[in-house]
Amino acid sequence: MLFKKLSKQIDELNKAMQMANISEIVYILGNKKKMFFRNVWAGIGRGIGIGIGVTIITAIIVFVLQKIVMLNIPVIGNFISDIVDIVQRNSRY
Repeated sequence: MLFKKLSKQIDELNKAMQMANISEIVYILGNKKKMFFRNVWAGIGRGIGIGIGVTIITAIIVFVLQKIVMLNIPVIGNFISDIVDIVQRNSRY
């Protein structure tokens, strides 16, 4: 009786581990070289993604600010034109 109960619990645990892909996780964690290269490539991908994202967002912001300056709103226009000039001066280097 105890053996059947224990066997049933082991089967349930086995099914749960298979559904959670525990065996693959244990294999990856056990293989240090594979884990290292996976993390290196993930870091490179994140870095490139962040760089591209920041560039696109900055370009959109500068574009919108230039359009606001063209509207010639007195106080806001002067302030934003100074910001755009600073950005353009620093981007030439």
